[in-house]
Amino acid sequence: MGDLFMLRVAVGICYATFSASAWSVNNFLITGPKAYLTYTTSVALGAQSGIEECKFQFAWERWNCPENALQLSTHNRLRSATRETSFIHAISSAGVMYTITKNCSMGDFENCGCDESKNGKTGGHGWIWGGCSDNVEFGERISKLFVDSLEKGKDARALMNLHNNRAGRLAVRATMKRTCKCHGISGSCSIQTCWLQLANFREMGNYLKAKYDQALKIEMDKRRLRAGNSAEGHWAPTEAFLPSAEAELIFLEESPDYCTRNSSLGIYGTEGRECLQNSHNTSRWEQCSCRRLCTECGLQVEEKRTEAISSCNCKFQWCCTVKCDQCRHVVSKYYCTRSPDSAWSQGKGSTR
Repeated sequence: MGDLFMLRVAVGICYATFSASAWSVNNFLITGPKAYLTYTTSVALGAQSGIEECKFQFAWERWNCPENALQLSTHNRLRSATRETSFIHAISSAGVMYTITKNCSMGDFENCGCDESKNGKTGGHGWIWGGCSDNVEFGERISKLFVDSLEKGKDARALMNLHNNRAGRLAVRATMKRTCKCHGISGSCSIQTCWLQLANFREMGNYLKAKYDQALKIEMDKRRLRAGNSAEGHWAPTEAFLPSAEAELIFLEESPDYCTRNSSLGIYGTEGRECLQNSHNTSRWEQCSCRRLCTECGLQVEEKRTEAISSCNCKFQWCCTVKCDQCRHVVSKYYCTRSPDSAWSQGKGSTR
């Protein structure tokens, strides 16, 4: 009865979270392994964290992780095999593994806790393993069980998806950090006890975004593909690629032109998108967003000014309140618009 309740809670969370999304996590959870219903809420939250990170990483890109791209299975509408698809699979798989691992270490699951398998062993000069290492073995196993079971295909695209799912899980391991505590007389730190902790998920997103930028295009050798359902483990993605590529994102098809709207491909184009110009505390990549989203796509940059009200001149008054004035200031925002006499022809823009 408890498992059934957990499933209903998870499905409720997923419905509220993903109702606007083309990717149905509800289906995923309902059809997942029934023996693991305990983890469905964490799986849903992990998948959501992956989606949110995708949107953050691509906020100022021509492809900005739209809702209609957020499907993880080739048996639905998502049949593309582009580098964008590779990122979706990797970040979603990483998000599920990350959340399951976190919850495991926090004691949220009865059958899982810290990874203490190395405790007491020498790790290096002047330090030993101890403390509560995050249990990535457990997180990886549950993530693989849920996420990989979505893949029902048997073709090269399905194989690519499974590879990128695994690359996402490897990213979780690759970004882990060693944390240490000193021991010794009067804080001499003569020896340290160390454990492994998950990095901040943003670091993982940055790591996978760099992998996306360097993603490898693969020419599949069909003779090396085996028949069978990947979800049942009849064939493994690592068999189709070089061992050195196991942690890399891979894709099979070049990306389409994301500048121009294409309803048949579910591409919205960049017209109407906001971009950053003359902004402080932004990266050089973000500062170039108007050029990337507008100018290079044959659109012009239009400035729109609005009046905003914010608190200012705040003063602490005894005791114990803070009183502020309400200040008005003009905020400028920039958008990609098509000039009335624009003769931009479709296909002229680049894909990224």
